Amino acid sequence: MTIHQESLVFAAEVKEELVEVNCSEQSFCKEKSLNQAGQATAAETCTLREAVYQTMSTYFQDLDGYEACDVYNMVLCEIEPPLLRSVLEYVQGNQTKAAEILGLNRGTLRKKLKQYDLA
Repeated sequence: MTIHQESLVFAAEVKEELVEVNCSEQSFCKEKSLNQAGQATAAETCTLREAVYQTMSTYFQDLDGYEACDVYNMVLCEIEPPLLRSVLEYVQGNQTKAAEILGLNRGTLRKKLKQYDLA
């Protein structure tokens, strides 16, 4: 097995451990305020940017001597499917509207939906 292949296997194992970020333990998190109706819960939240940064920092620490590779594609494969799914839900499956919201060509959106088996 090549170093690249070993790194991908290790990355897949580590990725499963990093799926959820416990933002309540992070100093950069902000407390979410309750509205007057009390609809939101008093929980700590992180921005997407902060969560990605913290997750990637942990990922690199957990490599334990293994070399990182193809990180960009690994992150895209984790981020794009839920992004696409949530936008499609928001527009009730209208791919034209979803493409507009995402700033993508409709053909590119369809390609990505097929790539992630969301079509």
